[in-house]
Amino acid sequence: MKTLKKVLRVFLQPIAIIWESVYRIRRAFYNYGPLKRYQFKVPIISVGNLSFGGSGKTPFTLWLGKFLESKQKKVMILMRGYKGQLENHQGILHSGRRLGFNPQEYGDEALLFALNLKNATIVIGKNRSQNLIDYFPTEKPDVVLLDDGHQHLKLVRDLNIVLFDALLPLSSYQVAPLGYLREGPTALRDADIVIINRADLVPGAKIEALQTMIKKNLSPTVPIGLIGYQATGLYDSRGELVHPPSSFAGLKVFALAGVASPESFFKMLNNYEMDIVGMASYPDHHFYSSKEMQTVLDKASHENAMVVVTEKDIVKIRHLVEGLPVYYLGIEIKFYDQEEKIKEMILSLC
Repeated sequence: MKTLKKVLRVFLQPIAIIWESVYRIRRAFYNYGPLKRYQFKVPIISVGNLSFGGSGKTPFTLWLGKFLESKQKKVMILMRGYKGQLENHQGILHSGRRLGFNPQEYGDEALLFALNLKNATIVIGKNRSQNLIDYFPTEKPDVVLLDDGHQHLKLVRDLNIVLFDALLPLSSYQVAPLGYLREGPTALRDADIVIINRADLVPGAKIEALQTMIKKNLSPTVPIGLIGYQATGLYDSRGELVHPPSSFAGLKVFALAGVASPESFFKMLNNYEMDIVGMASYPDHHFYSSKEMQTVLDKASHENAMVVVTEKDIVKIRHLVEGLPVYYLGIEIKFYDQEEKIKEMILSLC
């Protein structure tokens, strides 16, 4: 097995070198060369990562939006709307309006932002620089959040936040196809803040090793924040609190997740001492069919359990589970290090 891995590495290494070189040249062309970048007078904060898949960008962007709203700032979020029908077009949502928006049209993450923020505009479409040009005159935001923005270099940003997932094995921090990175670690030279997510779910030694690796390509003045998630309760499809965290222990649940890191969701339920009688996971941004949901409901019913999903999932299935024992786990971000420094840097832009 080890011999096979060595042989594969010999063949894949040249591809990885080419991959990383292309991304590095592309970044250099935007930073110093001929490729055009758009600059706006409004502060722009990018939230992104270097890896494929989820590192917690959506919950962190939501936290950032809520934090800015608490300081009376009007927020605009520019996002691709991955797998939504408007991804290759344009669309706009205004938060605070509980209307029947279609997640298949806008994407699940856009609806999550719209339901949880109070004074925000969510603009969907992969041409984010053009979308900002088109919508800025009417919306007039105080600050713009660029979701999944570290590789979207057309927009000049005032703050680059890069997230890492502490659960990702250190061996995966290599450029594809050798590892799980879509861009090499040299891209961290453009980072202003680094966040290590799910830091509470791994040993301290791994956090130290990850920090050591990150610092090799990071300015010494860049703070590295440590965060995790804490539950706020189990809520029904209308957003009403059904079970506070104090009542979690012993609850019989069937766990369902269609997110990039379902393992972290399942682990969180287990850490709250829920009695997990079954689990099912689907790819990130998966749109559930009524047949799939009925299968899950039948399995849960057989075990006399409730179905627990992520908040990202509930926006896609609420029309299928109204009035049924299906609840989502509400979460919020908890900082373990560098919270005040990071908040100070964010507010200094505004």
